Amino acid sequence: MLPDSSTGEHSAGSETDRPVTENPIVGIIMGSKSDLKIMSAAADLLRQFGIPYDITLVSPHRTPHRMVEYAESARKRGLRVLIAGGGGAAHLPGMVAAFTTLPVIGVPINSTISVQGLDSILSMIQMPAGVPVATVGIDSAANAAVLATQILALNNARLADALEKYRTTLKDRVMRTIEELRKGGFQDDL
Repeated sequence: MLPDSSTGEHSAGSETDRPVTENPIVGIIMGSKSDLKIMSAAADLLRQFGIPYDITLVSPHRTPHRMVEYAESARKRGLRVLIAGGGGAAHLPGMVAAFTTLPVIGVPINSTISVQGLDSILSMIQMPAGVPVATVGIDSAANAAVLATQILALNNARLADALEKYRTTLKDRVMRTIEELRKGGFQDDL
């Protein structure tokens, strides 16, 4: 559930912030509702892996106190990895990383036609020493979910197996496409 950002700041654990799943271990955050169309890909993939998550708005500019509270309380609330999307100046991932020692995965969002998300990606990859943000490609929220799953799979055999199956599915999809192309007369040198 996304809180209405127009109502002002409210606590990171408020009634409007019920987790999407029970006992979430991944937090998905974004600066505005318009980012949801990109960030929902992370939620979809986490759901496929059976990873409990929550998703909410945490604007570093419009609700800075909420952002600080969210980041500082994340570990205590049971979160283990944070996925933060941001467009334009994309301050959210870096600022959240400043207030937590949990891994933060940044998703640069293409929010302007003129620079096509380059402003966002540069904001995330140019973090100062000691405050990293693991950054995926522009609009690559699904890859952020895979990276979060890989982090969690370090201590979770079920997730490690799920990742292996996922990779096999990706390989099988490519092999089916190759076979379809061959049947259609396309010859390759693979």
